[in-house]
Parts: sequence; C-alpha cells; structure tokens
Amino acid sequence: MRPDLTRLLRPKTIAVLGGKAAAEVIRQCDRMGFAGEIWPVHPKLEEIEGRRAFQSVAELPGAPDAAFLAVNRLGSIPLVAALSARGTGGAVAYAAGFAEAGDAGRDLQNQLIQAAGAMPFLGPNCYGCINYLDGVPLWPDQHGGKRVGRGVGIVTQSGNIALNLTMQTRGLPIAYVVSLGNQAKVGLGEAIEALLDDERVTAIGLHIEGIGRPDVLARALARARERAVPVVVLKTGRSAAGAALTISHTASIAGADAVVSAYLRKHGAVRVRSIPEWLESLKLLHLHGPLPSREIAAISSSGGEAALIADAVEDRRLTFRPLDAARKACIAATVPDLVTVSNPLDFHTFTWADEAALTATFTAVMAADFALTLLIIDFPRLDRCDDVDWDVAVRAFAAAARRTGGKAAAVACLPETMPEARAEALMAAGIVPLCGLEDALAAAEAAADAGELSRQGGKAEILESVPPSGPSKTLNEWEAKQALRAHGLTVPGGRYVTAPGEAALAAGELGFPVVVKAAGRALAHKSERGAVRLGLRNAQAVRGAAHDLTGIGEALLVEAMITDAVAELIVGIGRDPRMGLYLVLGTGGVLVELAGDTRILMLPATRREIAGAIDGLKAARLLAGYRGKPAGDMDAAVAAVMAVQNYALANADRLLELDVNPLMVRPLGHGAVAADALIRLTKETHHDP
Repeated sequence: MRPDLTRLLRPKTIAVLGGKAAAEVIRQCDRMGFAGEIWPVHPKLEEIEGRRAFQSVAELPGAPDAAFLAVNRLGSIPLVAALSARGTGGAVAYAAGFAEAGDAGRDLQNQLIQAAGAMPFLGPNCYGCINYLDGVPLWPDQHGGKRVGRGVGIVTQSGNIALNLTMQTRGLPIAYVVSLGNQAKVGLGEAIEALLDDERVTAIGLHIEGIGRPDVLARALARARERAVPVVVLKTGRSAAGAALTISHTASIAGADAVVSAYLRKHGAVRVRSIPEWLESLKLLHLHGPLPSREIAAISSSGGEAALIADAVEDRRLTFRPLDAARKACIAATVPDLVTVSNPLDFHTFTWADEAALTATFTAVMAADFALTLLIIDFPRLDRCDDVDWDVAVRAFAAAARRTGGKAAAVACLPETMPEARAEALMAAGIVPLCGLEDALAAAEAAADAGELSRQGGKAEILESVPPSGPSKTLNEWEAKQALRAHGLTVPGGRYVTAPGEAALAAGELGFPVVVKAAGRALAHKSERGAVRLGLRNAQAVRGAAHDLTGIGEALLVEAMITDAVAELIVGIGRDPRMGLYLVLGTGGVLVELAGDTRILMLPATRREIAGAIDGLKAARLLAGYRGKPAGDMDAAVAAVMAVQNYALANADRLLELDVNPLMVRPLGHGAVAADALIRLTKETHHDP
C-alpha cells in the first residue's frame, strides 16, 4: 500500500521544528502567501518569526498536516516518533548523516524509519518540497519559483539540483518540486503517485541517480500512462555492475545504463541527456502534450537558420516532411516570387512586419497538419533595441495556430535571446518557447517519443523475480541447445560424441558439410580458442579435425553446417542486479562486440517489441534483401527470440546469462537456426555438480 502524501504536499497546518533552517521555512511560507497555520516547535525559544513557539510536539494545538525537521540526525529520531504518534500527515527530514554516511548512518536511518511508523517522510538528507500551486514551500532556503495555476512536477534525488531548477528563466511553469534525498520512506514511485493525484500536474520530470525499487517505480509509471501524464527522465551515473563473473557476449555488450534506458522505455518514460533538454521537453509536453508523429515544419526569415535546422535534424528521429504540390501552391500564393517554397521554409524578410502577410504564410504552412511547427525567432535585447516587429511575427504565428489548430513553437537559436518575460507571454499565447536550437529539437524528439509510447497502449508486464545467489554452473553447448530446443528454438542436427571415429560416423549420418567443435563447460568462446572447424566435406576431414580438437573440451559436437544464412544475429539474456532479466538483440557473429549494434528490451518483451528491435539493427538491411540477395525469414527470427525468452522466463529464478550467437537467419520460409549457445545458471542444491 502506497503512502498517502496528500497532507504533506497540500497541508493546511505546518509544524517547523528547529532553529535557523526552521525559521527560513516560515519566511518562505510567508513570502509565498501560505494561507494555513504555522506552528514553530523549539524547546527554548518563545517566538520564531512572529509566531508563538511550542516547547514540544505534545503542546501543539492539533496534529499538523506537515512537519519540517530542521534538527540534527540524532535529534530527528525522537521527534519523528513524536510526530507520528501525534498523527502528523507527513514530514521532511532535513538532516544529513544517515545511510549516505556509512554503516553507522545506515543504522540511524533504520531507527528513523522505525520511529516514523506509518507516517511518510521525505529524506533524510533532503531539502524538502515546494507546492507552487497552493503556495506551500517546505523548504529551508531561497528559491526562484512562483505561484502557478497548473504546471509540471519535478522529482529529484538532489536538493541542489532541485534548487537550481527553481531558478530557471525559460518560462517553464513548475507545479511541484520534490527532493527525495535518501528515499528512506518515500521513493521515486511514491512521489510520482502523489503528483498524479493532483489534476493540475501536466507532466512529470524525474532526475534519477539510482533506482532503488524498480517494481514500485514501474507501477507509478503505469499509472502515469493511464492518466496520460508524460514522464521525462534525466538519469545520471551508472547503476551497480552486473554479476561478478560474466562469460557471455551479452554481459560484455549490455552496459547497466543501457538496461536502465530499456526499463524506462518499457514502462513508458522518455529519457533525455541533459538538464536543458529535460526542461525544454517538459515545457513542450506541458503546453502541447505528446506529439502525434515525428513530422515537423520549420519557418524562418533566414536561409542560414533554415540550413542550420535542416542539418540539425539529420541526427534526430524527426522528419521535415516535404510539401506536396498543392501545399506548395498555397504557400507560394502568400510569399513573393523570389521565395523558394520548401520545408524548412525561408520566407526571407520581404513581408517582415506585415502581420496580414505573415499570418497568411504561417497559416498556409500549419494547415499541412504537421505534428509541430517551429518558428525560428531570436528576440533582440531591449536595452539597446526594440522588439516591435517581433511582436508582429508572434501575433501572426499565434493567429495561424488558432486558425489551424496546429501546435506551435518559437525557437531561439541562442537561449539568451528568449527572455523570461517573452517566454511567459508566448506560453500564454499558446506557443511553446524553446531555448537553443539543438535542445528544441531534442524536446520535439522527446515529445514524439512520448506520443509513440502513449499510442502503444496497454500496461507493461512487470517481471518480478528474486535475484539468484550461490555458486553457478555453465552448460556446455550441447546441453544449452537441448534446453533451448525444448522451448521451441531450432538447432542444427547434431551428435555429441567422445572420439574421432564416432565423429566421422556422425557426420556421415548428418550429411556433409558439417561443423566439428570441442564441447565443454569451460569453453565459453570456442572461436577464440581455435575449437571450431567449419565446412568439413568428407569423413577424412572430420577425423582430422576431431583428432585436433580432442582434449580441448570434454567431448566433441558434430553438427550439420548452415550454408545459406542471410544474416547473423545475437540473442542474449542478461540479469541486472536491480532491473532483473533483460533481452539483448544485435548483429551477431565473432565480431559482435566490435559491431556494437544492439538493442535491449526488458523481459517479458512482446512480439511487436522484438520485431521492432530487430528492425532497428544494421542487420535489418540484410534481412530485407540486400543488393539482390534473398530476404531473410523475419518471422522465424522473431519466433526464435521468443523461444529464447520462453526459456528465460521458465528459469527466471536461476538464470544468470544466456547467449545464442549466432542465430543464423535463413531465406524467407527456411527458418532461423541457433549455431551456438551458452547458458549460465545457479546450481540447484539437490543434484547439480
């Protein structure tokens, strides 16, 4: 059951406990016009900031909705207990020196949790929270925000980043700032759920250093999707490394950070790379919501700016959809003959400051039903210039958006040429102000990602399994293939033998050409050990190869050779210590790490997700039929991946890592075959050696 943070975030009564920092909380509440009662608590002072101070929690006139503890770590524990016993709705534990300070601090944090009982609290080691909707700053410092009627919620694990974000001058309306600190009682998921309870929150921004409870966060993200509130994530740092022992290609090519990205994507959150991208994305989503497609348009009075944005889109998952002949004619009728009509559009300066002409041009462009139309416009500095003509362009753009219902964005190539007052005025006019060309495009891409995720619908399944522990064992290739075969994976016809003569007989039964391999649990990468012989076409060649390989492993594996592969893939399963099992798909073969062409999906993945991931690989061009070559059996490739996943799900409590590399995808209608396989599991206590 999730904690109820309603009273903490939207209190009518606040208790502040402590000295200097507590007094600052009162000053900030007065500054923002908090309408409720504030009750200072201090054992020695009679008055704090013009209000009577109570000597103890027991003396308070009632159970406060929220409390701010500005006392040291040792003093926090009994006060939290007293507040909980009094029925307080929630608290902020400001003090540091808990779990972040080592073993002794972790013990104190456990005591703090026990003392709180059912009472939720933020922290410890956190700045608190600010509700800009109702004017409630449980915050011991200055901040740069102001009251708003609706806006975005920001949740961060860093108090200083939270403070810095309140100082932004980009026109982003912030509804809530919540600093979590050590997340002893309230984590990312619980904070998201609380913000989703307020209908005035339009989007949520998460700053994540680490994910402590992936299952709780996943459920919160699922509710955000149900409520159609987009979530944008800025993830910093790296999660803990995977298993101490890794032997598969999967483990070496799937970094922990990439797994976090896959987790966030699966559960409907959009990830960005920087604070400016984060803020611009939230601004766009606040005003316009997720974009319905990736097709955008750009309008500029400068050929240089049009070229800049055209180049910048080359590296983005956005498209400047070309204008059809009819649309070109409509636009051409609104501009002088010297203007070349295209997307991006450079309308020159012939009609600059002509409101009727600009409105006609902007309307003609926006009527083409783009997901977003960008007007590139850098505003002049008002200490030396005037912006009268720029007002004309803004009015024309706003009128065009109203007439067409199109989504409009004003983009300043330089962030400093979008003053805060101008950004706020644009927001009020229904135009999202975007600061910086690259960050504007990143925001458009993020909003398009949010739209794509929202259109997928459905609730992502959460795979919950306890991470396995204890000694591990590695199956040899024959054992691994037979285990996967039982779950539907196609493997080559083969024989497991122990002598060169047996290998030759097996090859005759299978039919030439064949492959002979040394097989053993210690042979993870046979090619690197010279333990594979390919293309053997007669019994003599098989005997010679088998003789050379005898002794490298415990036995020999003779298999029919696949000679018609269209493409080679790697299919792997790895385990992140926090996120759980994940699937790796990539361009396979012996150079898999060098190729670096992979996609990661969290388990369980759907057929659609798997097909989409394969389609995003470089190998997809081969599967489509490259330069006259036959197309690959895409359906069989997807079925093979599903078979590998089925094995992983059936063994989720024991599986550590798995590789199928390469999966040989044959021509259309001929299937996909696992040419090599490796599985590492924890040992079963009863009978595993």
